Amino acid sequence: MTAPWGDIAHLGHVELLTPDLDGTVWFFTDILGLVETGREGSSVHLRTFDDYELTSLIVTGHSTSGIRRTAFRAGGPEALERRAEAIRAAGHEGTWVKGDAGTGRTFLTTDPDGHELALYFETERYQAPDDLRPGLKNQPQAKPNRGIGVRRLDHVNYLAADVLECAEYMQNLLGAKPTEQIRMDSGRIAARWMTFTNKSYDVVYTEDWTGSNGRLHHIAFATDTREEILRAADLCLDKGVHIETGPHKHAIQQTFFLYVWEPGGNRIELCNPLTRLVLAPDWELITWTEEERKKGQAWGLKTIETFHTHGTPPVGE
Repeated sequence: MTAPWGDIAHLGHVELLTPDLDGTVWFFTDILGLVETGREGSSVHLRTFDDYELTSLIVTGHSTSGIRRTAFRAGGPEALERRAEAIRAAGHEGTWVKGDAGTGRTFLTTDPDGHELALYFETERYQAPDDLRPGLKNQPQAKPNRGIGVRRLDHVNYLAADVLECAEYMQNLLGAKPTEQIRMDSGRIAARWMTFTNKSYDVVYTEDWTGSNGRLHHIAFATDTREEILRAADLCLDKGVHIETGPHKHAIQQTFFLYVWEPGGNRIELCNPLTRLVLAPDWELITWTEEERKKGQAWGLKTIETFHTHGTPPVGE
């Protein structure tokens, strides 16, 4: 049985691991324009300018790269209890912990591939200091005066050994709505895009060609315009940030994008999906065939090989 729509309100924040803490923090602040809100041990808390919550991203120094945790805000205290009960009833382990990054009581669990998920409802709303106070009262923070100035954390793309198993976990236990997918000629689902909101996607599972578990393909931040992604490409070129591919346009989900590797090795996408929403309550899942997927992007250069082989942490670590 699919979980009720709205029990998970939206993607909250992500904790990213990096072997180069200073370099990764530099990337997110000076290149992307996030603001630092605090430090705790080896972790640095950052936020995008249009996030109403205190934290959008936690960057933690570690021996390797990858994703430690993804946090989702529930639609209310009752919804949070329902999701925790449903996850346990389905045979998955979970425990209640003290929340981090300004969140309250949190249910901590993992998806079938081992990615750590945190569900919470109580949260601290950001209060901008005088130097970041916006001109409009319906905006939580002034737009940054450095870097690209990304608007929000947009989505997470996980690598998984079994895409369908993980996708059905998100759908049945958290209430995600599938919007698009890739089906191979054998019938195997190689990738599936899902949403908790009226955005076309919030989470993605992509097949891990290595068969490994718990790895990350990328996290993505949304920009206001396509032009900001073009500017981002110039800025990354000037500052020596590795540009993997783009700017191009995806066929799947129609996202205009740029992929870069931050100094810690994690793939970061800058995307402009703001004009494409899923408003139909009876949206029909769009399936792309293996042959269609081989055609690559809607336009731009052909998909680069590392897009299919690079993930974090690197295999073997």
